[in-house]
Amino acid sequence: MAQTADYRLGPHTFARGWHMIADASTVQAEPVAIRFFARDMVLYRGQSGTPHLVDAYCPHMGAHLARNETSYIVRDAQRIDGESIRCPFHGWRFGPDGVCNHIPYSDQRIPQAARIASWPVIERAGVIWMWHDEEGNAPDHELPEFAAWDDPSWVRWVIDDLGELPQHPQEVFDNMTDFAHFVPIHGSCDVEYFVNEFDGHIAWQYFGAGHRTLVSAPGQLLKTDTWYTGPAILQSKMLGDYPTHMLIAHTPVEDGRIRVWHALMVKTDKAQATDADVPAARAYQQASLDAFAQDFEIWKYKRPALSPLKVRGDGPVEKGRTWYRQFYNPIAEAPRIQTNVNGIYATVDKRTQAAA
Repeated sequence: MAQTADYRLGPHTFARGWHMIADASTVQAEPVAIRFFARDMVLYRGQSGTPHLVDAYCPHMGAHLARNETSYIVRDAQRIDGESIRCPFHGWRFGPDGVCNHIPYSDQRIPQAARIASWPVIERAGVIWMWHDEEGNAPDHELPEFAAWDDPSWVRWVIDDLGELPQHPQEVFDNMTDFAHFVPIHGSCDVEYFVNEFDGHIAWQYFGAGHRTLVSAPGQLLKTDTWYTGPAILQSKMLGDYPTHMLIAHTPVEDGRIRVWHALMVKTDKAQATDADVPAARAYQQASLDAFAQDFEIWKYKRPALSPLKVRGDGPVEKGRTWYRQFYNPIAEAPRIQTNVNGIYATVDKRTQAAA
């Protein structure tokens, strides 16, 4: 299992950026114990329904805030108090900022050290996202809007939780620039164009090609626009009779191990999607998941590509890895790294200039 240092990405172990941490539908009344970035955390909803994320362990005597079913604080439904969470061991209460705001049995002034780490979270598009930055900076880029989620003509996705993968996220991102895998892995043929663009914190892949099974007429192209926002959120739009919008998200659990999710929304030909549209949309999502599984199987069993043996036609893999380094370096270094890689790189482009 290769780690960040093996890829020589930068001084930070984990990438700066927005990361998925939960399918929002799985976070209800009870706090949820999660582990990401080699750290135990607790995700909970305040009484307003707003999600909050704090460190898992009480600084008083080390109890886990979520892993308890027998304390009377839990039995009496006192663990969530307003927007705060109460420790099941001695009842210390912590706000969403991580600061202890009540010790039920003591009239002493609350010690300044009575606090736990907390992180910014946003619930959007059926997902709970956290901002992670080892330097503790505020977000330097926005979380995507996922506008299709709020468009009633689309059938919203459900989340496919694919579990953990023993790979560094660099190996997953490499697919963005790896032109040569599309024919043997995904069945592409008659490639019209494969173009990458790097623009600040966003990396694009534009792809148009035939397919062995998914097109019905000679010369017909499947066209996809795929992009990363930051280091861990991939979206992809495919045009057709029923346009689709795919999500792939991956978040480090440990250095060199990630958790992966997949989802797909489908646009109907109606102003308002109905229940009758759901089965077809779920079939589209399954087909998308099946295609993603072809990549996933490779990642599951491959060894890390620390120094790929590249040949002409592979695609701009090194440019992609340079772009990825911005998230593992101090935030002040990001503009310099972006300047060094920003631009358009065409591996294949048979279109006319006007079409391109």
